[in-house]
Amino acid sequence: MFSDVHGNLTALRAMYRDSRQQGVDEYWFVGDLLMPGPSVGEIWQLMEIMQPTVVVRGNWDDLVVNGARGRMDVNYPSHIYFARLAQYVAEKAPRGMVDEIASWPLHITKQVNGLTFGISHNLPNLNMGQKLFSTQPSANFDELFPHTDPAIDVAIYAHVHHEILRYASDERIVLNPGAVGEPFNRWPKLQSDLRAHYLILDVDELGLAATSFRHVGYSRQEEQAIADQSSVPYVELYDLMMHTGKAYTHDPEKLTRMNQRYQYAEQYLTYCRRIGQQRSN
Repeated sequence: MFSDVHGNLTALRAMYRDSRQQGVDEYWFVGDLLMPGPSVGEIWQLMEIMQPTVVVRGNWDDLVVNGARGRMDVNYPSHIYFARLAQYVAEKAPRGMVDEIASWPLHITKQVNGLTFGISHNLPNLNMGQKLFSTQPSANFDELFPHTDPAIDVAIYAHVHHEILRYASDERIVLNPGAVGEPFNRWPKLQSDLRAHYLILDVDELGLAATSFRHVGYSRQEEQAIADQSSVPYVELYDLMMHTGKAYTHDPEKLTRMNQRYQYAEQYLTYCRRIGQQRSN
């Protein structure tokens, strides 16, 4: 299972190669495929090769859809950031990609050898927010187990970019595969591990036979070169993230400077007018 690729093709390729070497025979994707990284069509092609049997929609997937369809406002620096990146995705997207992402569910249950898994990007009915941040109390994670028949035994979520194995209040298992494209950790030594993170589960007739949190190295210089050779907006911030692992999604001062320098809000509004005219013709 893997999540939070965020447009990082080099990391996803490394993860896929490693998963093949490890004998993985089924893929579950737990949301947030694109943005802010530069790759769109190439990532979509790789997803078609992997053919994940489980796919759920993350909050950045919603941003892709809403931005591509001209539904984003430009009232705040971060909104401009999301909107302009979504415009870039829309202009690079293979036919039908945005509509397919829009169709992904928020929550799926899956039966494997008698175990019932509940899979969502964050909460089963909400793919955003910090209620399930890694250090939150166990009671918060109880919400990953809505009443279903059969009852969920293992909950899997993503969103917080942290690898997690922990328990709900009744000791049902909670798993998070971490992030392929943007792993985070507040502890500096742990944050320095910027490899692609994902999780392999081995489920036999007795239950979870093994869990393997994988860290796969890849060339961040190669990923940076892909970005530099593309037309992706905010490429300077992506290059910084490739060096440091730090994201600038919620840095209003830095975003404001870049929005003004490159007139990103104006570009997105022009895009919205263009697609509006196309719909009316």
